[in-house]
Amino acid sequence: MSVRKLKPITPGQRFRVVNGFDTITTDKPEKSLLAPKKRSGGRNNSGKMTMRYMGGGHKQKYRIIDFKRDKSGIPATVKSIEYDPNRTAFIALLYYVDGEKRYIIAQSGLKVGQKVISGEGATPDVGNSMLLSKIPLGTTISCIELHPGQGAVLARSAGSFAQLMARDGKYATIKLPSGETRLILVTCSATIGVVSNSDHQLLVSGKAGRTRWLGRRPRTRPVVMNPVDHPMGGGEGKSSGGHPRSRNGIPAKGFKTRSKTKASNKYIIERRKK
Repeated sequence: MSVRKLKPITPGQRFRVVNGFDTITTDKPEKSLLAPKKRSGGRNNSGKMTMRYMGGGHKQKYRIIDFKRDKSGIPATVKSIEYDPNRTAFIALLYYVDGEKRYIIAQSGLKVGQKVISGEGATPDVGNSMLLSKIPLGTTISCIELHPGQGAVLARSAGSFAQLMARDGKYATIKLPSGETRLILVTCSATIGVVSNSDHQLLVSGKAGRTRWLGRRPRTRPVVMNPVDHPMGGGEGKSSGGHPRSRNGIPAKGFKTRSKTKASNKYIIERRKK
């Protein structure tokens, strides 16, 4: 993976850094795995805006991703590595030996023609999906389930990974990308390797219009609002705005909002880094 810095032939390209897309092998998605994607523009069924700063953006189709990897013991061949407009990671198109096609989140190092397998008979190689009970300790993993059979929910974005630290009884200790150390059932599955497109964090859009293409509208800073619109609004000239807080008055920057009686607290060994 690589990034390219463009020559500043226009103002919008002066600081722009783009993805090299050197791992992408095709620009045409598999039609049978596409689904329509409806845009709400942040409005609910009454037409009232319930989410601010959403709207516009380029038309997209959703790629149906196999997060469960439930074709156990059936090998598949990687046919292509593709771009997905709905996520930061790249995706891989798999052709199974029984003729079925599926998309998965592509791991870094996954190549076209490579064989991958999940469940029974899987080895701890990049792209294979295995139960946490079968993965060697210290292995770098991603696309982790939180409940058995639920499908991957943790470490799915570009360049993210977790580490399998230990196993004790029916729980495995996982160090997550946030720095949190957590217990997860060993009957949950995970994929071996780091999620692809780790250079995503180096990209620079270069201009405001490119953010609009992604469907994000301009965000108004709270300190320039009126007191009726935000707790940090009002004042003459460039006033400080008071203590940082949300539109609902909940303090930001260090204020803990997690419930002390939350059921999953007992599974968290170490909280994430601030």
